[in-house]
Parts: sequence; C-alpha cells; structure tokens
Amino acid sequence: MLNDCKLLIAISGGIDSVVLAHLCQNLNLNFSLAHCNFNLRAEESDKDEAFVVEMAEDFDVEVFVQNFNTEAYATEHKRSIQMAARELRYDWFKELAEQLNFDYILTAHHADDNLETFLINFTRGTGLNGLTGIPMINDNVVRPLLPFSRIQIEAFAKAHQITWREDASNASRKYLRNKLRHEVVPILKEINPQLLDSFQNTLSHLNDTQLIVEDQLMDFKKRAIISEDDLGTTYKISEFKAVKNPKAYLFELFKNYGFTEWNDVADLLDAQSGKLVKSNSHRLIKHREFLILTELKDFEESETSLFIEESDSNVNTPFGRINFNNVEAISETSNHIIYVDKDLLKFPLELRLWKEGDTFQPLGMSGKKKISKYLKDEKASLVEKENTWVLTSENKVIWVVGKRADERFKVRTNTKAILKVII
Repeated sequence: MLNDCKLLIAISGGIDSVVLAHLCQNLNLNFSLAHCNFNLRAEESDKDEAFVVEMAEDFDVEVFVQNFNTEAYATEHKRSIQMAARELRYDWFKELAEQLNFDYILTAHHADDNLETFLINFTRGTGLNGLTGIPMINDNVVRPLLPFSRIQIEAFAKAHQITWREDASNASRKYLRNKLRHEVVPILKEINPQLLDSFQNTLSHLNDTQLIVEDQLMDFKKRAIISEDDLGTTYKISEFKAVKNPKAYLFELFKNYGFTEWNDVADLLDAQSGKLVKSNSHRLIKHREFLILTELKDFEESETSLFIEESDSNVNTPFGRINFNNVEAISETSNHIIYVDKDLLKFPLELRLWKEGDTFQPLGMSGKKKISKYLKDEKASLVEKENTWVLTSENKVIWVVGKRADERFKVRTNTKAILKVII
C-alpha cells in the first residue's frame, strides 16, 4: 500500500519512531520526517531536534521541525501537558500533509502502546469504543508497527546497531501511562507471558462486536431521527422507550458530544418539556415527545442584528439569504415569502433575534400578540425560540421570519408599491 505513496513520518528521536524511519529507508519508500520540539525538557529537547535533523541528512530526506510553547497552549486550552502535545502534533502533521500532498502520516505506535491505551481508557471508564484499541489506519494516519511489541522493536534496533535518543521522562511515574507501563503491565505479563497475543485476540473480538453494535445503532438512528438541520438533530423519544436498555442507546448516540451525567440524560425521556442537559459543547433538550441535540452557541459573539437599506436586494443572514424585490403583484406565497406595502416601511429595516417584550399583529388578526405567546402557542421548541428572527421597521415587527407576517404592513387594494421578501 505504501510503496507508491508520499509519506510523512512523525519522529521524536526515540527508539520506536527511529526504527520506523530505518525500516522505511530499507524499503526505499518515499518519505520525509516531521519532528515536534515541545520545549518541555530544556536542552534535551534541542538535542532531540538536532539528532533528527542529522538523521534526515544521513538518509538524504526532507525534515520538518516545529517548535511549540506546549505549556502556554495547555494553560490556554485547559489541557494536560500530554493532551496539549497530542493536539499540537496531530494538528501540525495534518496541516503538513494537506499543504504538501503527503498521502499518509506514519506514527510508531506499537502493541505495548495499544495495551497501555486500553488500560488507560479502562481505568478512567469508557464504552466499547474505548476498548477496541488504537486503529491501524485512521483516515490518513497509519501505524505500521502496531502488531509488534516493544521487545521486538528493541531487538531489531540492537541487531541493526541503530542509535536513538532516550527520553528520561519515560521513566517517570508522574504520568498515568508511565505508571501503567512500569508498574502494572509487568505484573500482567508475569501472570500471562503471552499477554500481548491474548490481548490481540481480545481486541479482535471486541472490534467484531463493535461492528455489530454500529449496525444496530445505524438501524436505530434511521427510526429515531426525524430531522437534521443547522439548528440540531431531533430524535423520537418513543424509539428510545421501545428498546430494552434506553440508557445504552443514549450513551452510544451521544457519547461523542461531551456528556458525562448519563443518569440526567436518561431522565430526560420522562422529564417535562423544556428540561435540558448540557455538556461543554452541546445541549440535549426535551421538547414534547422529542429530544433535540444542539451545539452550544455564544450569542454574544454572533451577529444578532443586521440593517437593510432600501437599495439592498440580497442580504446574507445566519439562517440563509433574504432577497428584496419590487414586484407588480402578489403571486406564490409560503412561510418563506411575504409581500408588504413598501410605502409603509421606514428604512433602514432591522433584522434581529426577537426579544422579550416584542409584539406584533399576526396577519389576519385584529389585535396584537406577544411573540413569546405566539411561539408558545405554536409549540416552538427552545431551539426554535432561540433562533427566531424578526424583520422590523422603526422597531415595529413586519415579519416573524419564516413563520407569520404582520397585518399592519400587508398589501391592500390601494397599495402602490409592493415589496416581495423571500428567504
């Protein structure tokens, strides 16, 4: 697969990535090296960088080096140092691959890394996905050494007199991975000398089971999802209640959206309409007989007001484009089209999110109505309410956009100028 490809090898200078680079060199593959200097070990980090640069010269291949202020990134993004380093390096590798047309990014993860990742996920609590191991291929990231153990890699390096850089932090018990590597895994291997082989069999069975689960979830989603749009995804609660273990389905469907309070999520199935559960990035809202999954939005940062001049014919909005056209007569109508008496308008018009206290006179009615009451009567969900816009003239509502026009601005028999407004 890799023979005719342009490859980027992620190389730290440690034994695993150095062996991977030597193997690619022995196979005459077309590759370049990419090294991250995380500036976490002072002079040692610089020596790692110099080692990789010298290695690239010996191999006569291109090398890319990027320096990161890892501690500052970790503080700013509230990440552990290890997670910060992971995000920084993968973002950079993918950026390099995209800009310079590398077909694959190779990393040197091996069988022991796979076992350690499994144990980390297991100790922290996880679902089936967290127990299926590191994938051999994930998009354009390939891990050719995954079937091999740390002992096999060390034996290869010694047999071929390969030199590498030792990272002293690997011996530290400070990080969970190192604690498992030095204190837990040796005991497991003592209990079962064939631990890695047994572990590979376990992963194979778990991955087979995962495929069955994914097929089942796909069928469930086809039944449960009734709509998907920019505002969110809506699920039928009845479908969750029809299965034997609703909480398991809730977990599998929503585990990637940051939720942690799974009892609260399950309680939404029988909660009052309007109840919700938040994660750092999403909300799950109970609305009548539905659950609505939406992203959290910072409305203070988003544009919530636009002004429209008389000369404007097309206006881009957060929910689509609105066209303003002068027409001779009324033709087709829908929720997305209104016709108004242009002479009754005072420009600039304002397009904004509705707010408490807004009122309008719904088309066909004689009295005014609060928009909050109108949305309640229409049984609008919390998401719909938050994303309801109004078109106004001198703060008088012309249109609850996409829902109902105002009686005061409608076209009458004596109207001389008709303005067609369409989403």
